[in-house]
Amino acid sequence: MYIQCDHHTPQLVHEMNTNTVEAKRDPRNTVCVGTTGRIATFAVHVTEWKRAFLERSFPDRRFHFLPKKLSSLDLERTWKPRILQEARCEFFVWGAALPPALAEIATKQNIPVCFVEDGFLRSARPSASRTPPLSLALDSRAPYFDCHRPSDLEVLLSTYDFEADAALTERARAGVALLLESGISKYNGGLQRTAEELYGRKTRKRVLVVGQVEDDASIRYGCTSPMTNNELVRLAAAEQPDAQILYKPHPDVLSRVRPARSDPAEVAHLCEVVTESLPLAEALRTIDHVYTITSLAGFEALMRGIEVTTAGSPFYAGWGLTDDRQPHSRRGRKLSLEALFAGAYLLYPRYFDTVTGEQTSFEATVAAIKRQLEQPHLRHPSRPVWRPWGPYGVLGWRHLLSSILAPAIRRAGNDRDAEDFRADPIRFFRSLSDRRLRLIGRLLYPFG
Repeated sequence: MYIQCDHHTPQLVHEMNTNTVEAKRDPRNTVCVGTTGRIATFAVHVTEWKRAFLERSFPDRRFHFLPKKLSSLDLERTWKPRILQEARCEFFVWGAALPPALAEIATKQNIPVCFVEDGFLRSARPSASRTPPLSLALDSRAPYFDCHRPSDLEVLLSTYDFEADAALTERARAGVALLLESGISKYNGGLQRTAEELYGRKTRKRVLVVGQVEDDASIRYGCTSPMTNNELVRLAAAEQPDAQILYKPHPDVLSRVRPARSDPAEVAHLCEVVTESLPLAEALRTIDHVYTITSLAGFEALMRGIEVTTAGSPFYAGWGLTDDRQPHSRRGRKLSLEALFAGAYLLYPRYFDTVTGEQTSFEATVAAIKRQLEQPHLRHPSRPVWRPWGPYGVLGWRHLLSSILAPAIRRAGNDRDAEDFRADPIRFFRSLSDRRLRLIGRLLYPFG
């Protein structure tokens, strides 16, 4: 029997997320499922370090990870026959689109496609790094950030009867309060400095311009008209001439994890560029107005009662809560903040225990992040214990490589790479996508 990949009905999504135990027993707790057995899941664009987490979190799937650089010859000779021999299978896509050749196979064979992204609570660390996500968004229509076509999230927000679901509304209200009280957001980190220390004493209206990674899919697919960070700063400065304009570039740009397309120096005369790390809750604490393209920081600002201008089309725009600069023809419905939160944080994503892979709840995930923030040793992977034997060599001599290689890794990559390498050199090299670098890792650390 061939599987059916039915789109989520809002009520089904609600049932799945409000009763985790029953959801785990019910085969409907996956986007694309069959009636019996484990479905063959051909995963596309999945980096090495994510694979163990996915296999642990989706035991109902038999994963086959396609190479990130899949040649047409390899597809025809190896992967297409494997796909076609499966009576029941699906494509599991991490990213915005299925490669054209695979999309053609999916269309001809009626193979379901599931788009996967990090959810809106991601990590106890201030960045994704190589840590398993605490939540995932699985969508049978389109990635939630793609404004050019409706996603499951958009359909959910458009159709669910939030007013009739008093229990869900109350849970959403409590959820917003929980995030505000704890200061927890998508990424998290310890507070080292305060907003006053970075922004100075507040004497007038304060506007925060949230920078993003400009080549990120959330901007490429989330804007009908493209915009750069510098253009966003210019827009804010033009519309708020008497305000203090603060521009906070994306942390991944500042740490060189991702490239910068706009030079902040070009708009430094219009704003104050904030380059020091600051948790999002603290960054927003004294702000009166936020300008963003598609960043989740805009929704974080809405939860705090801050006015938000969106230059792009994030999932939370077009519902009557934001000042929007791009049209949202499919989103004419007016939603309350609680309804928007309920859809995006309670009904739509899946939450996971990163140790066991078991599905859990929004509330349990917030509690887990809070514990990790209060106990830093839980947040950062511990360094391998020195032993006179084992994978680090006789008398543990390979531990000496860490201090030698870390500076080179920092120069070739970024600060986060060096941190991850020092935490666990073997796992760092094994998780790299580049086969040549993995080979170097095998030569340096052949065991383990």
